[in-house]
Amino acid sequence: MKLLSGGRTALSRTVLTSVFHARYNECFDKYVECSGNLWRDGDFVKGARRDTIAAMTSPEPVESRTQTRTQGRSAQTATLAEIAREAGVSAPTVSKVLNGRADVAPGTRARVEDLLRAHGYRRRRAEATRSPLIDLVFHELESAWALEVIRGVENVARDAGLSVVLSESAGRLTPGRTWADQVAARRPHGVILVLSGLDESQRALLTSRSIPFVVMDPAGDPGADVPSIGATNWQGGLAATRHLVELGHRRIGAISGPTQMMCSRARVDGYRAALETAGLPVDPGLIANGDFHHEAGYRLGLELLRRPDRPTAVFAGNDLQALGLYEAARELGLRIPEDLSVVGFDDLPVAPLVGPPLTTVRQPLTEMAEAAAKLVLDLGRDAGTPAATRVELATSLVVRSSTAAPAGG
Repeated sequence: MKLLSGGRTALSRTVLTSVFHARYNECFDKYVECSGNLWRDGDFVKGARRDTIAAMTSPEPVESRTQTRTQGRSAQTATLAEIAREAGVSAPTVSKVLNGRADVAPGTRARVEDLLRAHGYRRRRAEATRSPLIDLVFHELESAWALEVIRGVENVARDAGLSVVLSESAGRLTPGRTWADQVAARRPHGVILVLSGLDESQRALLTSRSIPFVVMDPAGDPGADVPSIGATNWQGGLAATRHLVELGHRRIGAISGPTQMMCSRARVDGYRAALETAGLPVDPGLIANGDFHHEAGYRLGLELLRRPDRPTAVFAGNDLQALGLYEAARELGLRIPEDLSVVGFDDLPVAPLVGPPLTTVRQPLTEMAEAAAKLVLDLGRDAGTPAATRVELATSLVVRSSTAAPAGG
């Protein structure tokens, strides 16, 4: 994990959660007042954390929850004791779960979380209980694409006086098992997941802590109740392929991204729609499934360009694969755009700098990241539900020198 503060990126991958974990797990030197103790089996639990009690809200009026209880016992403390008894654990264990402590067995944590949700308990969205952080989660970080996203989130975080914690899920589309516990311990202002998602238990944990989350460029369907920011990927694939058709190309290949990613499928669907609208056949042999990396563009580009009926143009699913295709074409002695036209997707800063400058579909990555950061902060301010929680920003075709009419066309 990495921490971005003031626009500077720490290069080490030191896990930062211990710093924040220590902050929120201080012990009190004395018993807290009666209203801040946990009542268990006729006695007070010593050392109960005051913020655990104060940060909870009861779903029912006090009168309805105290009819059978001693006058000096508060509704909330009695309810927490009830949860402990129902779960078959001690009150301090409930406190650990409430505060995101990692030293609770998974089965016990799930049992307590279920009871907390059943009782309607949820942390208040008080600014004082949060760390000055936004958690930004990538499925992988090793690309210029990720830097554009980080820049956008940093722009918003800096203006809000916040820092950014980066997490990488090592290529998985869902963070690891302990990730949600670490986030709960940090108590950030919000979480932004990029090309990732959450499983049900992770969503439930963040929701129970009132930690808002937004998915940017979701890998799959995030669900109707999950706020998300995306781009018009289908329209981008359509525009890229239509541009090649209008130049006179008839054999147009495609190197897509991972088939399990929604954005990748949408771009290829736009490619197919452009061909079908123009009355051109869709040849499955000209569609290769990549992984959005340079190496895939190079490897699959060699396969497409070595065909006896090779394409005269290729729509790459992103700029990195387009640059890999550049390398494959050079290796085979093909000139761009004289022998092969290439269109990418993303419009990374490197796109206008390569030779020849790359025609590509601009995906507004920085703006998407800024929109995701603003949305997650709005959700965290408890200012009411935003008017739109599923937003798609427009893509646009940027024509440069990597595309031209086919030779002899």
